[in-house]
Amino acid sequence: MKTLIIFFSLITLLLTSSISNSQSVDECIDNLECQSSWVGLSDDDKETVFAFAEDYKAFIHLARTELSFVEQAIIFAEANGFRELTPMMRLRAGAKLYEVNRDRTISLMVIGTESLQSGFHIVGAHIDSPRLDLKGRPLYEGSEFALFQTNYHGGIKFHQWTNLPLALIGRIDKKDGSTVSVSIGLNPDQPIFMIPELSPHVDPGRNSQTLGDFIGPEDLDPVIAHIPDQIEGGDVADQVLKYLADEYGVSRADLVSAELSLVPAGAPRDMGFDRGLIAAYGQDDRLASYAALRAIADVNNPEKTTMAYLVDNEEVGNRNNTGARSEYFADLLSRMLYSELGDAYREPLFRSALRQTKFISIDVNPGVNPANPGAWELGNAPKLGYGVNLKLYGKGNTANSEFIAWTRKLLDDNQVPWQTVTYKVGRAGGGTIGGEFSSQNIEVIDFGVPLLSIHTPYAVSSKVDVYSLYQAAKAFYGYSE
Repeated sequence: MKTLIIFFSLITLLLTSSISNSQSVDECIDNLECQSSWVGLSDDDKETVFAFAEDYKAFIHLARTELSFVEQAIIFAEANGFRELTPMMRLRAGAKLYEVNRDRTISLMVIGTESLQSGFHIVGAHIDSPRLDLKGRPLYEGSEFALFQTNYHGGIKFHQWTNLPLALIGRIDKKDGSTVSVSIGLNPDQPIFMIPELSPHVDPGRNSQTLGDFIGPEDLDPVIAHIPDQIEGGDVADQVLKYLADEYGVSRADLVSAELSLVPAGAPRDMGFDRGLIAAYGQDDRLASYAALRAIADVNNPEKTTMAYLVDNEEVGNRNNTGARSEYFADLLSRMLYSELGDAYREPLFRSALRQTKFISIDVNPGVNPANPGAWELGNAPKLGYGVNLKLYGKGNTANSEFIAWTRKLLDDNQVPWQTVTYKVGRAGGGTIGGEFSSQNIEVIDFGVPLLSIHTPYAVSSKVDVYSLYQAAKAFYGYSE
């Protein structure tokens, strides 16, 4: 009898839990009274989230710049059945294709069963992150050290880049047309570079200075060598040039046509006793780009042709022919439509396809920081662990209400947790690539996931949010109108 009572008590508890969770979901959808996405996760679901996070960390460890992201994305795409789009290729439903623009932008597409004239479903994100770039003539000597002159890419706090192990990543293009790849500092057996700070022993007044006086952009020069030439009497910089010539076959002048970046050298790591957070460089915005990449690989035979459009230079205003302002995007879509229509192609048909396209611009944003929650008006603030966030900027920068409603239905129908974000009025802000596509008469909405320490050398995400963003992108790719 006691066993029977325990059995029925367990059944009652399970039924009660199920009803309670159902009510909780309803309250979240209708009243926005939501709990953390971690609450109620089954052991199997949690295992899936953690496994996805391991794949994500492994990818972004290697994908430190837009160049290396595209390299890794091509490897991933081809391993998942995508093949390169060619000029004479016929676009057949279900085909998985990719195209690269100048090694710094990549588009992955799955051709839908509907005509391209009916529009596309596109997820866009950027693959560049704040970093230090070498100047055109970077090498010099100071106080018997060899150093590199740098410039910064994107918004950074200068003092956060001192005393930090840095890796040198990128490429050098030579006049003969050859390209030399450079990657130094990611592997534990390789050297790193660093911008050394003054010790408090010799700088007692530093703590009383403002951050603006603490260190400036021209002070961000890392030490790259120290041993002078003991035989020929050359300085340390000469030794660096000799090393570059011996190791890479490049000269001082070759550095003028180089894209070399200094990025944090540390690998992505779990954070916290529960391992629920990820601390890593470059999560703005390679978190979103990875989610879009993984999602489109899981799409088969969609109704609308789907695309992951992953671009360069958002951190500096979407510039250049690999940024979101480039005509490359329109060129790619028009070429695809021409491939379908042939001589029947007309400009109005292309413009109509743009009008019927839905575009989700995904970019991460700051989340509520426990050290300074007052940076937000908390009723409209995004919290780590609560899913993707819809960005409601106001002032003409928000998606129209009907597309927001459409997106809410998409997320709710697919049980993807979501929240909203609006910055404090006049106190904060940030751009994405979305505006560049909205101006082309495309229906665009901005969303992402919240991070801590955004635009610092190590940002922090919640693993469950990373997985939720992947779920959102996958649902969007396959969603019927």
